[in-house]
Amino acid sequence: MKSNVIKLKNRPEAKPTNDDFEFAEEQVADLKEGEILLKSIYVSVDPYLRGRMRDQKSYVEPFKLDEPITSSIVAEVIESKNDSFKKGSHVHGMLAWKQYQISTGKDLQTVDGAKAPLSAYLGVLGLTGLTAYFGLEEIGKLKEGETVVVSGAAGAVGSTVGQIAKLKGCNVVGIAGTDEKIDMIKSDFGFDAGINYETTDNIKKALADACPNGIDVYWDNVGGEISDAVFFLINQKARIVNCGAIAVYNDTEIPKGVSPQPFLIKNSALMQGFIVSNYQDRFQEGISQLAQWFGKGKLKHEETIVEGFDNIPQAFIDLFDGKNKGKMVVKVD
Repeated sequence: MKSNVIKLKNRPEAKPTNDDFEFAEEQVADLKEGEILLKSIYVSVDPYLRGRMRDQKSYVEPFKLDEPITSSIVAEVIESKNDSFKKGSHVHGMLAWKQYQISTGKDLQTVDGAKAPLSAYLGVLGLTGLTAYFGLEEIGKLKEGETVVVSGAAGAVGSTVGQIAKLKGCNVVGIAGTDEKIDMIKSDFGFDAGINYETTDNIKKALADACPNGIDVYWDNVGGEISDAVFFLINQKARIVNCGAIAVYNDTEIPKGVSPQPFLIKNSALMQGFIVSNYQDRFQEGISQLAQWFGKGKLKHEETIVEGFDNIPQAFIDLFDGKNKGKMVVKVD
């Protein structure tokens, strides 16, 4: 059996292009005892993968040139010589961008398509949901009646953050890039207000109008000028949760912006970055709570599903143009 594979060909200097990826074909080895043969079903593309394309020290090892890229994938077990995994079952974990691959099953979790759509395990019931859950629990520390602002609010993490904040009794304002997305976060996800940064001349004024009582918690998915404006409106003991910075990921120079220190000092505010793997030993706790909300219809998920293995690189690139609503997922043919 042969499998198509997507490798990192070049390290992008700015925004990635399709030329930075290489398609190849490889022979799949025969299955040995203790191994399983997997067929990729859904592939997650995420902004953080951009950081792994740089050859620099980070919280996770960078991708190597001429080797397959990896991300969160839901796959079907099509052959098994491992008693822990049955043929026909589905698993979720960090896997290579391959149509078919062999695994020992290490670090893979079995998922049930009868309880939730398989793609949801890449989003609201996967690392996306866990990111929102633990970031709010451990850094946001929400209190009922507080005002929460979410940038990148129509994306996978942002839309989940907003819903959890509403479940906690907060007033939630989302920032996104189109009127359609603003309508979605209010009608589908229950946000109280939304700001379209593309059509707003003065983000700081728009935030002040939407947050007359100031900002208690800011969930930062984007960085850049949008996040700079938030500092002017934070309240005493505000918490700023730094989850992502997609607005500056492709910058070729060190970005300049507002210095946060004076705002943090005078407001005794907290600003903390994190990665979801910080809480890996508590993932089951988070999944249990997310699944409970999801099962009761209290937590919804939106997806942008792209068809075709060959379209994985383009789907990833499209993230930086805001072409996704909710979680960007590629359904493999």
